[in-house]
Amino acid sequence: MEFDPSPLNSWYRENGRSLPWREPGTSPWAVLVSEVMSQQTPVNRVIPAWKMWMEKWPTPKDLAQADTADVLRAWGRLGYPRRALRLQEAARKLAGSPFPREVDELLTLPGIGDYTARAVASFAFGQSVPVVDVNVRRVHYRLFDALFLTPPAKKSDLNRIPAPSPELSVALMELGALVCTATNPTCDECPLQPQCAWVEAGKPMPSEEEMHQKKKRVQKFEGTDRQVRGKIMALLRDTDEPLTSIDTAWPDAAQRSRALYSLLEDGLAEQLPDGRFSLPR
Repeated sequence: MEFDPSPLNSWYRENGRSLPWREPGTSPWAVLVSEVMSQQTPVNRVIPAWKMWMEKWPTPKDLAQADTADVLRAWGRLGYPRRALRLQEAARKLAGSPFPREVDELLTLPGIGDYTARAVASFAFGQSVPVVDVNVRRVHYRLFDALFLTPPAKKSDLNRIPAPSPELSVALMELGALVCTATNPTCDECPLQPQCAWVEAGKPMPSEEEMHQKKKRVQKFEGTDRQVRGKIMALLRDTDEPLTSIDTAWPDAAQRSRALYSLLEDGLAEQLPDGRFSLPR
């Protein structure tokens, strides 16, 4: 069956979420910020952070000139704070220059990968380039391959729906986020149900072994160095003065030291000559 996108586009016009960065007139810079913030972060946490950022730093030049400590404080608990540093580096490269429109040009910006470059080219400039995130990949594999679980990502995923329109790209994302969800898809609400290979196959579920392997690929958080890094960052964000000690962040001294060293190495924290610790100054 040849894929017919019209039911999905109609569904999106009626059911798509009203996100602030989808409003007409949103600048390419604002779209870029939304895409970087939304990586591995729920939309409901991104919206207030995005609004605050766009009020403080509405242009690349504004963020380029900002104090890095202020940038990291504004990033708050969005997670993966290196994204904030890369975003400021991108702003410094963009400041005073025409905003790149092509995927290859966008890929030259610090911290901008294939997905983000394509998303900005599509959603900010209306280009018909494939935009494939985790939600789109899930829809693709159920729709065309009758697979409930999404296999590991590969480059060929970009070609599963050749050169979709920007509207189709965002509609596929919304369908994966709202209807064709990871664990409990609501197929009766899906505009693509008549075209779906997984539905036609009787909605086959994965084996216990396949489910086990999928769970193993999901990164745990509790007790990891990433959690410790987050606790140290919270201490540094919550004070205006450098800290003489970060011992209260985590009880395990060895893990705490390892996490602190990684933050220093990543440029997310710094040690002053007197031995105290702070956000980058």
